[in-house]
Amino acid sequence: MSTVKVLRFGPIRYAQEAWQKLEQRPNVEVVESGASSREEFLKELNDGKFKDVNVIARTFESVKQTGLLDKELLTLLKEKTSLKAISHNGAGYDQVDAVECGKLGIQVSNVPSIVDAATADTHIYLLLGALRNFQDSTLRMLQGKWPTEKCAGTPVGHDPEGKVLGIYGMGGIGRAVRDRAKPFGFRKILYHNRNRLAPELEQGAEYVSMDELLRQSDVISINIPLNSATRHSINKDTIAKMKDGVVIVNTARGPIVDESAILPALKSGKVGAFGSDVFENEPHVNMELIRQPNVVSLPHMGTHTVETMKAMEEFVVKNVETFVDQGKVLSIVPELKGKF
Repeated sequence: MSTVKVLRFGPIRYAQEAWQKLEQRPNVEVVESGASSREEFLKELNDGKFKDVNVIARTFESVKQTGLLDKELLTLLKEKTSLKAISHNGAGYDQVDAVECGKLGIQVSNVPSIVDAATADTHIYLLLGALRNFQDSTLRMLQGKWPTEKCAGTPVGHDPEGKVLGIYGMGGIGRAVRDRAKPFGFRKILYHNRNRLAPELEQGAEYVSMDELLRQSDVISINIPLNSATRHSINKDTIAKMKDGVVIVNTARGPIVDESAILPALKSGKVGAFGSDVFENEPHVNMELIRQPNVVSLPHMGTHTVETMKAMEEFVVKNVETFVDQGKVLSIVPELKGKF
């Protein structure tokens, strides 16, 4: 491929230097969209503005400009451009229909591994906060309750020591959560994946069925990708199989948890606490849910650090560079491995 045209969607916050180096290459041209909605982007496509585009580099936030990269949009992209690859900035890529991309001959890359540490750090913060009622205590202190009640009247929490931690999805982030959780003295660490890991990756964690994970765990740690099979996999039925007072922590994707099921479970005490960085309809969150005293919440901050965001943005560029040089992206998503 003599010249590669890249359609870049921002925002780009920290990788300006990496993009500048890429743009200086004589066989690379970078263009941008002026669209502020899917409707405007569709008009650009139909007008032939991007007919020579070979690669799209996109961010999670760019969904505001294009909408989801679903079958409808991908079909039009295939028809109106020369698209061969999509470089997505994020470990999760549920905004892109990767299976449909495969059918259309479009490679999709994500940003694995780089996000593991920052997301796992966030996960441990939520886990401890949920066990110990830390968010509720902060709110009570801000309400001026400390002078009149011990610990501002916060309900007594629980230690992680001696508890059973169940990791639902022990990929890179799940393993990073495991490693950070070990020093807190959990009695046992269980995990459930579609397939069992090699012993060197398990590092002492015990592989169990999903039903066993639900039955045994005091704390359930969610670290799976969102897809049609995992949507609402934490629901009324699975919650009923859990221990009374279970703590659930989610830094994966909001729709994995059915919020209509977890809210009454939190109110009844069936779920003792919920720590979550992600929500079903974010950024428009269910305010009744996040105002529950046994909820610890964050506005999707798992990778919200200068160092991690910079590394992620630079890895997007690396995926584009690899496609320019080799005709293949560097980190193709699991659904498409072996297809290109």
